[in-house]
Amino acid sequence: MTPNSTRKVALATLVGTSIEWYDFFVYGAAAALVFGKLFFPTVSPLTGTLLALSTFGVGFVARPVGGVVFAHFGDKIGRKSMLVLSVLLMGGGTFVIGLLPTYATIGAAAPVLLVVLRFIQGIGLGGEWGAAAVMAVEHAPPHRRGFFGSWPQMGVPAGMLTANLALLAMSRTMPEADFLAWGWRIPFLASIVLVGVGLAIRMRVSESPVFQAAKEAGRIKRQPVLEVLRTQPVNVLRAAGMRFAENSNFYIHTTFVLTYGTAILGLKRDDLLLAVILASFAGLLTLPAFGWACDKFGRRPVVLFGSIFLTVMSWPYFWALDTRNLAVIVLVTVLCINLGANAVYAPQPAYFSELFEPEVRYSGASIGAQGASVFAGGLAPVIATALLNATGSYNLIALYMSAMALITVVTAFLSPDPYGDSLRHAKTPAGAPG
Repeated sequence: MTPNSTRKVALATLVGTSIEWYDFFVYGAAAALVFGKLFFPTVSPLTGTLLALSTFGVGFVARPVGGVVFAHFGDKIGRKSMLVLSVLLMGGGTFVIGLLPTYATIGAAAPVLLVVLRFIQGIGLGGEWGAAAVMAVEHAPPHRRGFFGSWPQMGVPAGMLTANLALLAMSRTMPEADFLAWGWRIPFLASIVLVGVGLAIRMRVSESPVFQAAKEAGRIKRQPVLEVLRTQPVNVLRAAGMRFAENSNFYIHTTFVLTYGTAILGLKRDDLLLAVILASFAGLLTLPAFGWACDKFGRRPVVLFGSIFLTVMSWPYFWALDTRNLAVIVLVTVLCINLGANAVYAPQPAYFSELFEPEVRYSGASIGAQGASVFAGGLAPVIATALLNATGSYNLIALYMSAMALITVVTAFLSPDPYGDSLRHAKTPAGAPG
């Protein structure tokens, strides 16, 4: 691979994942801000928000399904085709949500259809991450896998930035009644334009040279998902465990905070969105920085730094929110996301890819990453809202955040750090202890 082609693939993964995460996050923000009123109007506001956030969690339940299905074909027929299909599936689901009638129009069918479309979104995203992560890493030179692997990870802050900016623009440029009536639909409908851009870019990238080499050597497995579960179950669990810290804390810092801040602290919705937007913008800088750091110092030290930071910040985060001071809230949000979650997140494409053989790499990385997303990310806003509803206090929420971060701390300590190993045939024995 030439440096130019490596950058071209990295850019394609960044653009594509930015679009996918835009779709995913515009739903999350809308679930926290308006879906409770529009799709669950017959219950109390907090309960309606809890139900709306539960539909947000459906996307996380669907992600392992998408991860398994896409991984099967990604390890059998190639990574590139999965990149294209995932954009179509995710973008199509988002566009249709923008057309969906609310409870006032079609009654109980509205939330049911919302759940179905959210499930479709989750399948698309579940397949997307593995394809983008593995493609970026397999096209990169050995000494820069962490850096180029962080490019698809930058799709998260880029997608969150554009999604929240879109909702912020809608809410600030129109009356509340108009925003609830139709304004919230515009960011969903705009997704169709982004899908066209993503497809145009991704159709032009080449297939992974590592996958091509495995295919030419006759190493393609008939059932790659079953193969990786049979031969490397420990590495699948390692990949899952290393996601708990960033995945759970991130969605509390970016989604649940909108509920806690507005319903409990009486803060302005736009102020909270501003904190998330600034943290997302900073992520465009910190993610490649941590990607570079894990190439220099190893994957495990960077993951440990971020997960320990998140553990320490669980209670201080809520202390900062309770000040109701916008500058303090922005600062703590930027720090938690960028020094905590992003330090754990940036090394994952390279780290997970290096744990698995090429013929089962997509399957192993996807199953581990997307399986963890159900229990860590998807349930985090729901669990946090339920704990708040039951106790009226943040203490149990902070304890929950610490526990999730400690799972990653322990996992990283018990895992090998095979950075620098050949991606064509990993040197680390399957399931070998660290």
